Amino acid sequence: METKVENLEDNRAKVTVTIDGKAVSDAIKKQYKDAASKYTFPGFRRGKAPRPVIDSALGKDYIRAMVTDEQVNSAYPRAIDQAGIFPVGQPEFGEEEMALVEDGKPYTFCFEVAVKPTMELSSYDPVQIELPSEKATDKQVDDEIQKMLEHYFEIANAPANTKVKADSYVDLKIAATDDAGKDIAAITTDETQYALGSGLYPPAFDDELVGLKKGDAKQFSIDVPSETYAATASLAGKTAKVNFDVEVLAVKKKKLPELTDEWVKEKIGVESVDELRKELAEEIEDQMGSILPRLKEMRMLDALQERLQGEPGDAVIEDEEATLLQDFFTQLQRQGITLDVYLKQQGITQEQFRDDIKHQAADVAKQDMALDAYAAHKGMEATEEDIREEFVKAGATDPERLMQEWIDNGQMHLIRQGILRQKAARELMDTAVVTEESDEPKAKKGAKAEKEAEAE
Repeated sequence: METKVENLEDNRAKVTVTIDGKAVSDAIKKQYKDAASKYTFPGFRRGKAPRPVIDSALGKDYIRAMVTDEQVNSAYPRAIDQAGIFPVGQPEFGEEEMALVEDGKPYTFCFEVAVKPTMELSSYDPVQIELPSEKATDKQVDDEIQKMLEHYFEIANAPANTKVKADSYVDLKIAATDDAGKDIAAITTDETQYALGSGLYPPAFDDELVGLKKGDAKQFSIDVPSETYAATASLAGKTAKVNFDVEVLAVKKKKLPELTDEWVKEKIGVESVDELRKELAEEIEDQMGSILPRLKEMRMLDALQERLQGEPGDAVIEDEEATLLQDFFTQLQRQGITLDVYLKQQGITQEQFRDDIKHQAADVAKQDMALDAYAAHKGMEATEEDIREEFVKAGATDPERLMQEWIDNGQMHLIRQGILRQKAARELMDTAVVTEESDEPKAKKGAKAEKEAEAE
């Protein structure tokens, strides 16, 4: 099989494939033999019917058409790999009718396919990135201790003149009535403790309390919201408003325990505050040890992406989007949950989900194209040894057979592409200039921040 490639405009390539005459003859011979064995022809034993009889029964072009389809479908994937191109999407064979093979003659066919664009970087120097320290900082330890103390907080009375704030705890006396002036027994109470911002009541209820002091009373009405809040969920459709008569019995505050050797020994089970800080520092450093390699890779890719000159193009991004969606739905299936359940858990709409996938696909496409550009600039190659090692690492019982299947399916370009990107990423990681970020890192936005949050 011979393959020729012609580069076209708009990142497309025309591939011309020529199959030698002997391969065509062998394929026609086999197809006639299969037909003779598969069908019964009057006057001939199964498998013994001559070609003219088969042509007369099945049609003079039937065998040639079958061989043509067979040869094209088996040859074009191998031609893609042989041509050394990186296709995006499926090939197009044109609208004109494809010629049929002829016995003993070479057969030539053509197809066009979108290919990965060749791009450049603004710089091929080592990337410069910031990473958190491998060592635990005092601030990180202090933050962990604060979280621990928050877990053991107590509620204590605040001074009588303390005003209610958006995060206050209060003791309330509540009388509630509906549109018709009837008492709402589920809400009415002589005394209850309530934490503003807890979601028990709608935000409008909290807003009415802010600024009140112990002994203050207030009458107000709020709409029954469409969102579900525990205190008003049962009222939807029964009343449009809830009328409140509220008295503040007490304003309270969160009181954290004092951090002492005695407290940590009783509650945490360590001998002293110093020992607690040491243990927390070790835990933080263990976590950082597992987080930093992935975080370093993500920040390296982000920095490299900024150097990409140009855009990958819609076809590349759409191809990446399809891959992300396929991987995502496979993961959902393994977890046994539906998309609707996932969206509800995340608190996002389908439109937000689609937008996020599109943004992720664009970022991944740019990062991949940047790695491709780096690998090409550095003259990196995917050797036969590299390729075979990939199939061995896949854990296949017969790596050679698996590799042949990938060759037959025209997928070897994916292996070569993956190897080159891995080599580029390793070199970039090894040569990256890393500086330690401050305790107050710069704010990050969008999908990149979400990816780093997942890593951490």
